[in-house]
Order: sequence, then C-alpha cells, then structure tokens
Amino acid sequence: MDTVLIESLGVDTVIGVYDWERRITQRLEIDLELATDIRPAAQADDISLTLDYAAISARIGDFAARHELALVETFAERLAETLRDEFGIPWLRLTVRKPGAMASAASVGVRIERGNRAEVN
Repeated sequence: MDTVLIESLGVDTVIGVYDWERRITQRLEIDLELATDIRPAAQADDISLTLDYAAISARIGDFAARHELALVETFAERLAETLRDEFGIPWLRLTVRKPGAMASAASVGVRIERGNRAEVN
C-alpha cells in the first residue's frame, strides 16, 4: 500500500463561529495522506493510473471557495467525504489547521482518518 501526499496546501475560505469571522476569508492549511497503489502508474509512467495531486488540490481550493462553515471539524468531515467520493480514495488522513486562531498557538485544527487502508489492492 502506498500513500500520495499533499502537504501544507493553503486555501482561503469563510470559516468561524464569531460574527466577525463570517465577514472575512481566513487561510487554512491542509495536509493529506491518500492511500493508493502507485505501481500501475509507475510502471506505465501514466498520471491517469494514480491519484492526481494537482486535480485533488484544485478540488480542495474549489471546495474551500464554495463553502462557508462555522467549524474546522465540519470543513474536514465534508472535504474528506467529497474527496473520497469524487476520486475513489479508499482511505485518507486529513489535517486541517487554522493558523493564527489563537494568539498562544501557531495554529489549531483537527486530524481525521476515514476509510479503510486494507481496501487498497
């Protein structure tokens, strides 16, 4: 089983529970680990046989631009569901960080895992 990585992807979105947060966009940082078998793509040297991190990154940017959510938890859960459904990802680990949300921390956020790594052939 192999893993495709996307690390420190920055996206802007409306997110937060306070009224002032609902009027601005804020930066989120996203890390992804995506389970796949890279052997077919590596053997054929063909991007269509693996998870295309450029396409996935673009989809994350689109998701962030189209959703205005209160909780980072909701953002993470809905994004994970969207990516698994649209890209056929059997397992992922998703970290969403909100830099600057607390003065005493570099960032706050959540990390979730969804799916089953054993489903990858």
